[in-house]
Order: sequence, then structure tokens, then C-alpha cells
Amino acid sequence: MRTPQDRSPAPALLVIEDDDTIGRHLDTGLRSHGYSTTWCRTGSEGLAAADTGLPDVVLLDLGLPDADGIDLARELRSRHPDMLLVILTARTDEIDVIAGLDAGADDYLVKPFTLSVLLARLRAHLRRLPAGHGGRETAYRVGDLTVDTRARTCLLGDVEVPLRPKEFDLLAVLARHVGAAVSREDLMAQVWDENWFGPTKTLDVTLASLRRRLQQAGLDSRPPVDAPSITTLRGYGYRLDEDRG
Repeated sequence: MRTPQDRSPAPALLVIEDDDTIGRHLDTGLRSHGYSTTWCRTGSEGLAAADTGLPDVVLLDLGLPDADGIDLARELRSRHPDMLLVILTARTDEIDVIAGLDAGADDYLVKPFTLSVLLARLRAHLRRLPAGHGGRETAYRVGDLTVDTRARTCLLGDVEVPLRPKEFDLLAVLARHVGAAVSREDLMAQVWDENWFGPTKTLDVTLASLRRRLQQAGLDSRPPVDAPSITTLRGYGYRLDEDRG
């Protein structure tokens, strides 16, 4: 994988899988398709590799010998909020899938799966990342608003805005594309799940709560400041503007 001083243009993948056959198949297959791959067989090794190697994507098996996969997914997401996390699991119960996604996973694959399906999923995820993903910014400044995706902090003026996880993720996507229209579908895919088939009302509710929290933080700042406006684009989506709301 990459080091902070030497970032390879090839997407860096960390495979955390204790099964020798599956792990070797993934390691060999991904390398043959141009990915830079590191394979770890335990959760502790995988967590250490994620901290030092800065992978773009982690493929995480839930059935590890030394760690609960859901807990490990939650820890990985906490330490590395920008990384793509794909869960590999033999569990087919809906509750297990939901638990993995709620723990911070971006996607999941149920074993057995083919390499071609995994490659297609990876291409779909990586297409949505900004150009130069490996060296992309982690802090975005829009007027008096600063969103730091690595530290997962949001500051408006001199006030840290207390955001729920989905509120923060939603703001981070809008801040990353400041001044550009972002469709409802893209927001649902990036903040919730690309396979989301439920009502998108949850997006509107989250956005309304985000606006209220930003407005209150602006009033609490000394001196008071205005938050950048989040413009509703009827029939399309939303846009975070440089001008004040």
C-alpha cells in the first residue's frame, strides 16, 4: 500500500480475510487487474495496516478469528472516514447486512461471489470519488464554514457544530462539490447506500436538521456569522453556495 510520502496512482486495497483460499484468490486477482493489494489474516493486523498504509478501499471479512467484524468495521470507519469499506460475509440474514452498513460499510458482498462482480462494484465506487482521490483534500472551507473529513469536525466561526453522522456526511459531500448541483440520487448513494430503494424523504429530513444546526451555530459564534446557504433545486437536488444564507 501507499505511504504518506509515496502515493501510488493505482487504487490501494487492504484485504482483511482469514480464509487462505479466498484471501489468495482476492490478492492475486486484484493485483492482476492493476490494484495495489495488501492481505492481512487477522483484525489486529488489518487495523494496523489501515493506519499505516492509507488504503483507498478495505475489503473486510466479518468472520475473523480475533475480532468481531462489525466492531472492526466501526473502528475502521471512525479512524478513516474517507476510506471505502466493503464487507465480505457469508451471513445472509438482513439484520447482519443492516448491522454492517450501520457500522459504516459502504457496500457488502455475500459469499460466494465472483471476482468480476467485486471488480464491477469497486469500479462503481471509485468512479464517484474526486479526481486524485489518494491525495485529495480532507478539509473544505466555505466562507466561515470549515468541514474536516479526516477529523470529522465542522466549525462555523468559532463554534464546533454538533452534527449527527449522516448530517456530517451530507455536508461533507456538498462541501466537496461547493457551487455545484448534486442530485438527490448521488446524495443518497454517497451518504446512505448506492442500492437504496426506500423513500428519499430521509434526505429532506436530514437536510432540514443540518440547516437548523448550522443556523444555530452561526448565532452562537462570537461574533455571529452566517452559514453558507444550501439551495434546494426542485426536482433535482441541492447545492452548497459560497454566499451566505
